[in-house]
Amino acid sequence: MDLLGDQWTLLVLREAFYGVTRFDQFQTSLGIARNTLTERLDRLVGAGLLDRVRYQERPARYEYVLSEMGRDFFPAMAAIMHWGDRWLDDGSGPPITLRHKDCGRSTHAEVHCARCHGTLTSEHVTMEAAR
Repeated sequence: MDLLGDQWTLLVLREAFYGVTRFDQFQTSLGIARNTLTERLDRLVGAGLLDRVRYQERPARYEYVLSEMGRDFFPAMAAIMHWGDRWLDDGSGPPITLRHKDCGRSTHAEVHCARCHGTLTSEHVTMEAAR
């Protein structure tokens, strides 16, 4: 939660999933202060969710691209979006539609059991301490 519990961190990741890669693009789309954005990007790079990739030598300029670890966060991000669409909708509908490239249809996140494919909800799962 220390890494992902901050609103700016989730918004930076959301923008990365939208395809934003450059500092000025993040800053413009989020309206975030430069020092705050620098700290969040450094934190996400340090944690391994983003890779810092040089795209220009002089002056040195970098892009921030999702790493494998960052791309693995997509199901969680999609689930957060679906929850917000359901419970925080002001009546204007979802601000973003997820479209599945394989079938072309709009979709939303659902969490299923990796074994039987049944839907995972709090009523159908028990949490046990690891041994």
